Amino acid sequence: MEEKWCLKGQVEKIKVLKLEEMPLVRFTLTDERETRENCLIKNHSLNFLFQVTEGKSIVIYGKRNNHNQFVVHKYHVN
Repeated sequence: MEEKWCLKGQVEKIKVLKLEEMPLVRFTLTDERETRENCLIKNHSLNFLFQVTEGKSIVIYGKRNNHNQFVVHKYHVN
């Protein structure tokens, strides 16, 4: 069974990695303890790019991949 996580923090360094019908977007999430997570989002990435700017606070839900990157399945903008 895959372990899923819920993280909260501020978005930094948004970057589009692959520009396709559903772009692959990379961003850094920094929590209140200044811990940084490298995150990827593909599902709903166009909505993410429209709703989220650097410095916004969000909650993300997902899992880690083999490269220890956090793959986002759902997100909520605060």
